[in-house]
Amino acid sequence: MKQSSFIIKPEQLLEDLKQEDIVVIDCRFNLQDRDWGYRQYINSHIPNAYYLDLEKNLSAPIKNHGGRHPLPINFPETLGKLGIVAGKSRIVAYDDSRFAFAARLWWLARYWGHEQVQILDGGWQAWQELGYPIENKIPGPRKSCLFESKPNLDWTIEHSQLQEHLNSQGVILIDSRDQKRYLGQSEPIDPIAGHIPGAINHPYLRVSDEQGYLLEDQKDLWQDIPDSNKEIWVYCGSGVTACVNLFSLEQAGLFKRAKLYPGGWSDWCSYLVNN
Repeated sequence: MKQSSFIIKPEQLLEDLKQEDIVVIDCRFNLQDRDWGYRQYINSHIPNAYYLDLEKNLSAPIKNHGGRHPLPINFPETLGKLGIVAGKSRIVAYDDSRFAFAARLWWLARYWGHEQVQILDGGWQAWQELGYPIENKIPGPRKSCLFESKPNLDWTIEHSQLQEHLNSQGVILIDSRDQKRYLGQSEPIDPIAGHIPGAINHPYLRVSDEQGYLLEDQKDLWQDIPDSNKEIWVYCGSGVTACVNLFSLEQAGLFKRAKLYPGGWSDWCSYLVNN
């Protein structure tokens, strides 16, 4: 897929829904009420959409280190159970959180080598506001298959790499959280407030407007990133909303230089607390 085709408009999805190769995935989630997203899905969703839970499907179990949402090594199995054929099936992910959770699925699918994945522009809100069909029927299981994954192992960095290259001239470190958390003025989740030394702040909410639509020119958001060979390392609290910035960097043509620190601030904190 070309970079512009990683976003799909609601009207296009409506037209494509009957195609056999498309798999729509509902990613709604609430960090304060972990069953909320599934309850919303059960109540109503885009026709024939399946549900994937951030913590049960899009993350691995928490350990001492690795952050609150470690990358799931069994994600190819999850895709296979949905009948998603590597390199062929189309995935369309949506949420109601300005891409926060849909972008996590988008990044994971591509990390495991599947480029045929899109995010619904405007998300669930746009779909409803346009009066498009919804249902509460849970779709039947698709014929499962073996998802032949080809992981892009060089798309991530670990704590040891970050520590080794801290303040490196060859790396631009991006903190995707809101400014108050970045500045250490507020920390509702992690035990320590602040940010990783040397990081600059690019809150993920800048990527979309208040209605949840992707801003037209994503390049404008990254004017402070020099046109150079420097790598761009992106993090957030736990590797979730950082994926929104990675999606934006893809739209801006900068993704080839970008890597995710999956553990994020929660992983960084775990070493400060335990040492």
